[in-house]
Amino acid sequence: MARYTGPRVRISRRFGTPIFGPSKYLERRNYGPGVHGPKSRRKHTDYGLGLIEKQKLRYYYGLLERQFRGVYEKALKRRGVTGEQMLQILETRLDNVVFHLGFATTRAAARQMVSHGHVLVNGRKVNVPSYGLKVNDAIEVKNSNVSRQLATKNLEMATSRAVPDWLSLSKEEFKGTVMRIPTRDEIQPIANEQAVVEFYSR
Repeated sequence: MARYTGPRVRISRRFGTPIFGPSKYLERRNYGPGVHGPKSRRKHTDYGLGLIEKQKLRYYYGLLERQFRGVYEKALKRRGVTGEQMLQILETRLDNVVFHLGFATTRAAARQMVSHGHVLVNGRKVNVPSYGLKVNDAIEVKNSNVSRQLATKNLEMATSRAVPDWLSLSKEEFKGTVMRIPTRDEIQPIANEQAVVEFYSR
């Protein structure tokens, strides 16, 4: 299964949630896509509700099904609440942190930026978007004209987005640091992670 590259508003309308960010079109048509969207009153089973919550998170972070299940299995092995551990793994992915720091305007753009070698972690090039960051890891845009120009443009466009408290950013140095692992309250998940855990544990 390939990564989804279709209409984003359609996905947001399907779930009734601005998964890819605010959209005026979604506000005007706050019902499901398609001919039967406005009339749909389908009741979902517990399985169906769990599937919906799982798909919300999967699209939000831009993961394939196999990758997302891998995140769940990794969280399952950690101590603590599985749902919260899963969210922390997703939030501390390199591509997600690059997006939060403002070096990229979307998570998809952040994933591409990492894949193309524009990002360094602790001074070394890392081109794996799913790379898991730890506390005190330093994320930096490579010191080249192309990389820095790209980051400068994106930082200017991302001024309306606040950098999370668990990250620090030095725009002058094109560098950010993971200060601590975010809590669930700081993450403010777009979906019910407990429903996702129950979905996979069936």
